[in-house]
Amino acid sequence: MLLSSIFCLVWSNALASRRDTAILYSRIGIIILFYCIFLSYNNLFITYLDSGIGLFSGLFYTSSITQTFHILIFVISLLILNMTGFFPRKLLSTDFNTLNKLFSKIHIVKTRVLNDIIYKRSEQYSIVEYTLMLLLIITGSVFLISSNDLVSIFLSIELQSYGLYLLCTMYRNSESSTSAGLTYFLLGSLASCFILLGIGLIYANLGVTYLDSFYIINNLAGILDEQDITVYIPFCLIIMSIGFLFKISAAPFHFWSPDVYDGIPTIVTTFVAIIAKISILALLLQLVHYTNSIYITTQYNWTISLLVSSLLSLIIGTVLGLTQNRIKRLFAFSTISHLGFMLLALTINTVESTQSFIFYLVQYSLSNLNAFILLVAIGSSLYAYNDNDTNHNSLVDKQNSPIQLISQLKGYFHINSILALSLTITLFSFAGIPPLMGFFAKQMVFSAALQEGYIFLTLVGVLTSVISGVYYLFVVKTMFFSEHSYTFKKKFQDLIMPALVVKNNKITNTIELNNFSISSSLSIVISILTLVILLFMFMPNEWLHMSNLLAVVLFVPGSL
Repeated sequence: MLLSSIFCLVWSNALASRRDTAILYSRIGIIILFYCIFLSYNNLFITYLDSGIGLFSGLFYTSSITQTFHILIFVISLLILNMTGFFPRKLLSTDFNTLNKLFSKIHIVKTRVLNDIIYKRSEQYSIVEYTLMLLLIITGSVFLISSNDLVSIFLSIELQSYGLYLLCTMYRNSESSTSAGLTYFLLGSLASCFILLGIGLIYANLGVTYLDSFYIINNLAGILDEQDITVYIPFCLIIMSIGFLFKISAAPFHFWSPDVYDGIPTIVTTFVAIIAKISILALLLQLVHYTNSIYITTQYNWTISLLVSSLLSLIIGTVLGLTQNRIKRLFAFSTISHLGFMLLALTINTVESTQSFIFYLVQYSLSNLNAFILLVAIGSSLYAYNDNDTNHNSLVDKQNSPIQLISQLKGYFHINSILALSLTITLFSFAGIPPLMGFFAKQMVFSAALQEGYIFLTLVGVLTSVISGVYYLFVVKTMFFSEHSYTFKKKFQDLIMPALVVKNNKITNTIELNNFSISSSLSIVISILTLVILLFMFMPNEWLHMSNLLAVVLFVPGSL
């Protein structure tokens, strides 16, 4: 479905003479992803009795775990495409509220102010390749999750990565976007070298690339005490994991992500911050599970390297986040801190820790998505206001990333209280404040860690959660308890825009369009995601049962 859709989009791009069809392409992409969700949901019932079904001579496979992560990627990508599939603002009329007028046609009389509000388009609405790049990246992510061979892993991760590099530099008029995309490309290429080096060393030592053969050889070597043939394998896995940690920006390989997150447009940041991490972490889940018996020494297996990265991510993501004054850099360090929790759950490798890892990944993805959509919505809602703070007027690339500094949110509660409350709920969930969704995710990770004796890492996790609450609360304090510097633009004061009500090809009335707000496409998505985060404690069974069943399936194939 994805490959045929990409072909059709390439063909339509070649034939299109207009550049204003980008919104239509985004809507087509949404329909495509709906159908992909339907296909993946059907495949859940095909494979649920087995540990997986091999495809293409074992290069890929499908199972209930891979299909679940596919659905997660499709849903999140669909919501991200929703931001470019519709305009961010809409006009409201208090006159147009009767049932008779509801079914009438309206011809809006275009004025200069109207064009400035509704038809003013950011650059993303003129990039017809945007949807095409997203589908290419999604294809790479889906392949990566389903990969069952070292070669297909490398090809899939490169397909995903090249699409992300192009997506970051797609905004041709943005100097900061081009610079950030180039940084991402150079350091991402370095990470790919580590992955390729690890794969090459594994093939040189064992002569196999098929993951099942790789697992069998290592297990047989442990049983038969033939350690000589696998003595280098843990170091090869560590080299590969360095590349994977680079890609997901876990400490100590995190240094590129704050600059890249801050430099690229906010809509692109949303995609880069979530999709790449889901696919690589889903791959690491299965790789760690099946190679957990490969030891560097008699006491420590190779996954100790992931524990070190977890510890550093918790500390660095929390401490460096305290010094940030730019909102997307703050989110970057917040992501690094969350990766520390996910890597901790990933490394423990028990049924409970796997359950907590899957649940944490799902809730992190939804919360992070809501946070970035809120940034886009807040930027759109402030379009009608003049910012009297001179520091804000000199920001680079303000059209594509309207909210860059935390100080731009000063007093925003007095402008739009609903959006401010939604962002507050999301940030409190990041901090792990009960009874929000993030609290239950952290509690599950701590419980799994304590059961296996990881007391020190649990204490570090608790302390970093408390400390990270400081910079989340600072953002909330800025929104609620500071005075804003915004004034309503003069051209929008007492706004009256004539529109004609046409019935049976005759003008029956005129109405006044005198207000505008966030479009329904943004407000509905924000409402749903915020309510899921807020009301999770009243509907936890489905989420927890899903993660528990997937963990049991991983440990006991065919248990369902």
